[in-house]
Amino acid sequence: MKLIIINGPNLNLLGKREPGIYGTQSFEVFLKKLRKTYPHLTIEYFQSNVEGEIINALQKVGFIYDGIILNAGGYTHTSVAIADAIKSISTPVIEVHITNIFSREAFRHVSMVSPYVQGIITGFGLDSYRLAIESFLNQ
Repeated sequence: MKLIIINGPNLNLLGKREPGIYGTQSFEVFLKKLRKTYPHLTIEYFQSNVEGEIINALQKVGFIYDGIILNAGGYTHTSVAIADAIKSISTPVIEVHITNIFSREAFRHVSMVSPYVQGIITGFGLDSYRLAIESFLNQ
């Protein structure tokens, strides 16, 4: 099974950015642990702070991968273009958030991408990504 995790803006700062909210572990360290936990899977990773690059990544893998785990970061709440990209591809997408977006500011309660994804996992810290992998494995 070939999966890709696509992270959006500011997620390159995990481990440094607001550690009280996002924790102290970098995504790179976490990704190594995921790959070690699931050695039978191909887990690729892409991160960008640029909306168009996220769209390009979705389109590039959206017909050939078995699953996409997407944390669009702040673009979750604003990007019609990323929502349209998800709607345009055939690979299933699971939307992931490290924090519980529904316990945060009201603007974070709205997701532009949610109507086009297979499911949403929110609020379990970095473990949200592992839960998304488990969801793909259990299909």
